[in-house]
Amino acid sequence: DGLFLMVAEQANQHIVLNQPAGHLEADEGLIQAAIRETLEETGYHFEPTALLGVYVSPRPDSEVVYLRFAFVGQITGHDSQRALDAGIIAARWLSRDAALADPARLRSPMVSRCIEDYLSGQRYPLDLIRAVPAG
Repeated sequence: DGLFLMVAEQANQHIVLNQPAGHLEADEGLIQAAIRETLEETGYHFEPTALLGVYVSPRPDSEVVYLRFAFVGQITGHDSQRALDAGIIAARWLSRDAALADPARLRSPMVSRCIEDYLSGQRYPLDLIRAVPAG
């Protein structure tokens, strides 16, 4: 409906906007991680339908480099009573203009790039992601 699922989160003593994001756990795939992190950070049940893109962004004040796999999908439900992850203040549905109104409030430049790529129609099939078992 023209809105983006965003999280307001505490980061480095500031409240910033980000897409639901997180870390891959040892025994899960990327798609499962996207489903889990979206639920943990927003309370929304998410079903990925496409890969939006893969983004690499160095953090300017350290040697850390972020690697983001962004997904497009459908919301299939909401658990309004679910406690959100530590550091997450709230999940918010925002228009492009509201989300990008203040670039200094964004967690990283990847936030705006993902929104613009989505609006441009960029999509890749999920089967582009291949899990290769160890050994």
